[in-house]
Amino acid sequence: MQSVVDETIALHQWLAWVSEQIYGEDARGASRRWTLRSLQRGGPQTVPALARARVVRRQSLQPVVDALAREGLVELRPNPRHARSELVALTRRGADLAERLDRVDERVLRAVGRGVAVRELERAAATLRALRAGFETGARWRPAATAGAGETARPTSRGS
Repeated sequence: MQSVVDETIALHQWLAWVSEQIYGEDARGASRRWTLRSLQRGGPQTVPALARARVVRRQSLQPVVDALAREGLVELRPNPRHARSELVALTRRGADLAERLDRVDERVLRAVGRGVAVRELERAAATLRALRAGFETGARWRPAATAGAGETARPTSRGS
């Protein structure tokens, strides 16, 4: 299990570095790219909903959304379900950028994945999904984290 975690962290670091190399100035920052893609795939959402999906606080994501709005990549719309929490939606310019990111990704991932069987990729994705689900369920990991009380900092309320 530790080697899977170590490889996942290493892959994340490589993805972050490669992303900075291939996307250009408009797409700088993983939070910006993730927000654009989340809106592209899921449609308009509130900042709190976006933050929950990313497992971050709303206050951490709000500056990203504000910057995207200032740049004309997203717009805030009235939310018929909640008077104070507006919906964040892609503008045409933001949708165009998200589509450009997807086209770049498709080419890069195809090149990097050359020689890796589709079956292996599907198995790897299923394994990572199962591990993520385990971490999303606090009842699975929280007892182990608190068993050695005092050894490390106390876990926060995420994944309860």
